[in-house]
Amino acid sequence: MTALLEPFKNYLKNKVAITDEQFGLISDKLKVKSFDKNEMILMKGEVLSHGFFVLSGLLRSYSIDSKGKTHIIQFAPEQWWLSERNGMFNEASEFFIDAIEPTTAIAVNKDFMNDAAKHVPCMSDLNSTMLNNSIRFMQKRINMLLSATAEERYLNFIKLYPNLTLRVPQWMIASYLGITPESLSRVRKDLAHKHFKP
Repeated sequence: MTALLEPFKNYLKNKVAITDEQFGLISDKLKVKSFDKNEMILMKGEVLSHGFFVLSGLLRSYSIDSKGKTHIIQFAPEQWWLSERNGMFNEASEFFIDAIEPTTAIAVNKDFMNDAAKHVPCMSDLNSTMLNNSIRFMQKRINMLLSATAEERYLNFIKLYPNLTLRVPQWMIASYLGITPESLSRVRKDLAHKHFKP
């Protein structure tokens, strides 16, 4: 268990001034979970009171509209967080979460950051920074979907997720970008003609 938590400890050390001893005080609240490929983690309508920090593998959150079309909200590869904010307020989820690849992740309870801050005060600042970054990420994502061209969206995707173009099916990338797989194929061909290599 301790070895599995090492990447998370290193992540925190890169963000805040936390000692091994302090990490030991808060690590007993963490749980490591493993998911099979295509395993459903959260269904719409369920309540999920914790988020995930991905150690290995790949998670995604998505919605399905009334016509059965999938809309991917976020991918979460290694060192990424994924949570469903409604669950933090004990409300039913509007989204689904599943594992695209076999995945190992740390389940972080909704109260973890506040509890951890009692032992490690700087964790409070980290929590605020993470929340602000999440809001900024979603604002930029909304703006891209509303105003950017398909090519701009794809280039932004590559910048944001540089190692995912070969790990996920093209239709999933298209779903995330809000375009059709055919449109994505055209974008990739156009970029190839411009001597761009994703």
